[in-house]
Amino acid sequence: MNNLKKWGTQKLGDIIRLKYGKSLPEKKRIFGPYPVYGSSGIVDYHREALVSGPGIIVGRKGSIGNIYFESNDFFPIDTVFYVEPIRNELDLYFLSCMLSCMNLKNLGADTAVPGLNREVALRQVIHLPPYFAQLKIATILSAYDDLIENNLRRIKILEEMAQLIYKEWFVHFRFPGHENVKMVDSPLGEIPEGWEVKPIKETFDVLGGGTPSKKVPEYWNGNINWYTPSDLTTSGRMFMDESSLKITEKGLDKSSARIFPEKSVMMTSRATIGIVAINTTKACTNQGFITCIPNENYPLYLLYHWLKYNKDHFIRLSTGATFNEISKKVFKEVNVLVPPKDIVNRFEEAIKPIGNLILNLLRKNNNLQQTRDLLLPKLISGEIDVSDLDIDTGRLENDGA
Repeated sequence: MNNLKKWGTQKLGDIIRLKYGKSLPEKKRIFGPYPVYGSSGIVDYHREALVSGPGIIVGRKGSIGNIYFESNDFFPIDTVFYVEPIRNELDLYFLSCMLSCMNLKNLGADTAVPGLNREVALRQVIHLPPYFAQLKIATILSAYDDLIENNLRRIKILEEMAQLIYKEWFVHFRFPGHENVKMVDSPLGEIPEGWEVKPIKETFDVLGGGTPSKKVPEYWNGNINWYTPSDLTTSGRMFMDESSLKITEKGLDKSSARIFPEKSVMMTSRATIGIVAINTTKACTNQGFITCIPNENYPLYLLYHWLKYNKDHFIRLSTGATFNEISKKVFKEVNVLVPPKDIVNRFEEAIKPIGNLILNLLRKNNNLQQTRDLLLPKLISGEIDVSDLDIDTGRLENDGA
C-alpha cells in the first residue's frame, strides 16, 4: 500500500532552510578533527567547525545536489549549502535520504556559473511521513551504511597491512632470511646480493590505451570494460569489476587500445598520476593509463604495491604543457628492483589471502549498496509500509527530534 496520501504534502522550505557555507581557502586551513565539506564530499580537515553535527551538506556548485550526512561537527565551505531544520519532529538521517531521492542536481540556476537554485529547491513538494516512520526508515537504511562503513574500515586496515609488508621486505630489505644476505652496490643504491636492477621494458609488459570515436554508436555499449581515469579516482578501490563505459569489438579495432588480461594493474598516467587498481575482468583503457601485465618475475601483488609505493617518483617523471603526463616510453626506461623468485613467491603467498579478502569485502559492499539503492526510493516514497514493522529505533515513537 502506498502511504503518500496519508503522509500529505508540503514544500521543502516548510521544514528546512538551506544555509550558505563559508569560504575557507586551503592556505587558511589548520589541520584538526573537523571535516571540511565541499560539493564532492570531504576535502580536508580543520581545527574549527562551523556547524554542530549531526548535519546535512548539499552540493551547491560543482557537484550540484550531492547529499552528505555528517554525524559530527563539520565545516561546510562556500560551494555547498548546509541544512537548518525548522520542524522539531524531523530525523536528519531520514531527511538526507529523502533529499538524495529528489534529483536536486536538475535544479541548477541558469547563470554563468551553474549552481543549485536554492529558491527552486525549497519550493519542491515533498511527502513527509510521521516521525516514528522516519525513525524506522532511517534505522533500516543506516544499518546498510554501518555494514558498508565497517567493511571499508577493514579494507583500509588490510591494504595498510599489505603495504607495510611490502615496505618491510622490498624497501627496508628485512625479508625472511635477510640476516644471511650481504648488501652490494647497484644503480638504485645498496641492495641485497642476488637481487637485480633492470629497466621495466625487460621486466614486464606495458600497454597503453586509446579511444574510439564517441560519435559512432556501434563502437560503444558493448561488453568490454573500458576504463577512464575517473573510474579509478572516484572509486578509490584496489579492485575494479566494472567500468563506467563499455566498448564493442569494432570500437576496440578503431582505437589504439588493446585488451589486457584479468588481474593486470592499471595506473593513471595523465593529470592525476599514480592512481592504481587491479582489473578483475579482461579490459582496456583510454590513453590516460599505463597498464602493467604481471608475470612470474613480477606477479600481481608485487607489481601493484611497487606501483603504489613509487607514485611520487612517477609524478616527477611527468611532463606536459597543459597537463601532467608520463609517457609509456619514459615509463619503460625506469629501473626496477627484481628480487629472487623465492622471495617473490613468498611475498605473493603472504599477500594473496589479504588481496582475496579485500576483493570479497568490496563485492559484499557492492551488493549491500545495490540493495540499499533498491530499498531507498521504495521506503522514502512509502511504497514499502514500515508502520507495522517491529523495528527498534532506539527512541520512543512519540519522542521529538
